[in-house]
Amino acid sequence: MKKLNFINQSLLLLALCLCCVTNAKAQRIKDLASVKGVRSNQLVGYGLVVGLPGTGETSPFTDQSFTTMLKNFGISMPAGLNPKIKNVAAVAIHADLHAFAKAGQTLDITVSSIGSAKSLRGGTLLRTFLKGLDGNVYAVAQGSMMVSGFSAEGADGSKVIQNTPTVGRIPNGATVEREIPSAFGQGDSITFNLHNPDFSTAQAFAQEINRALGGGDVAKVLDAASIQVSAPRDVSQRVYFLAQLENLNVNPATAAAKIIVNSRTGTIIIGQQVRLKPAAITHGSLTVTIAETPVISQPNALADGETVAVANSLVDVNQADSRMFAFQPGTTLDELVQAVNLVGASPSDLMAILEALKQAGSLHGELVVI
Repeated sequence: MKKLNFINQSLLLLALCLCCVTNAKAQRIKDLASVKGVRSNQLVGYGLVVGLPGTGETSPFTDQSFTTMLKNFGISMPAGLNPKIKNVAAVAIHADLHAFAKAGQTLDITVSSIGSAKSLRGGTLLRTFLKGLDGNVYAVAQGSMMVSGFSAEGADGSKVIQNTPTVGRIPNGATVEREIPSAFGQGDSITFNLHNPDFSTAQAFAQEINRALGGGDVAKVLDAASIQVSAPRDVSQRVYFLAQLENLNVNPATAAAKIIVNSRTGTIIIGQQVRLKPAAITHGSLTVTIAETPVISQPNALADGETVAVANSLVDVNQADSRMFAFQPGTTLDELVQAVNLVGASPSDLMAILEALKQAGSLHGELVVI
């Protein structure tokens, strides 16, 4: 109880600290971490889209779903009758139920064809239940879709497709029917989880919170990703407390020395902390050209010989001017780039240079090829 009283007395001090001038490299806590337990949940459902202009489908599961829908309205079809509908398509619906969503609020939904429908443009989604991972219904979806893609097909089979006509969205297309219980107001603390786990960032995170609260041990580092902060039990005070904390500025630690190489596109990203040990590199190119020019050898008219083709090969070796440059201990990223540009290396050449430096033990940093 004494610690909680200390927290309540520190709320005003925390608000005043937000006005302090911070380093330009600092980032807000809300941009670096998320609160444990405050998260969205995925919902999914299966339904029918009707009203399509002949771009629907005829499949066993679509016909079964259509027949079941009619039964729910009290309409029974004769046994063995195939409806052969072309204006209906079976679809999957998914949405994200955001944290603290309340009954009656709306959600944006995405509708995707799961059959052979050519397009969902002009269709209307009938009432569909959206379920969570636990199997409970949390929202009900229905409405007319917005489809950005289109397709056109000629009689000879030629086809033009723009974007994706079999996927559409319905803004505010689902209504929340059930709320997900939240543990936000429970316990004596809240936990921040870093988006990019790092021990140095976590330590700086906790130190900044403790400094803003006037000292003490309110924030504790649990590991490289989590920081636990003692918080008021009263929900309204906890909301105000968190609103002040998430606007504090923290200087995140510099990322580890790393080089990312995309072998497909030739893109190379070199981190700021990459350093080189003493090394010497030479860069050049050797071009070998072999040209075959057959020559017809014809003997004298009075000679006893045969006309034959004689191979005549021209081999040309051209070696471009090579340059060598040396790296001193602690060479920085800027110096590396300048040296590579000096010798005129291409991205593919730079990949080979970096790999050679790694094999030689002269590259201080992780080389990752994707």
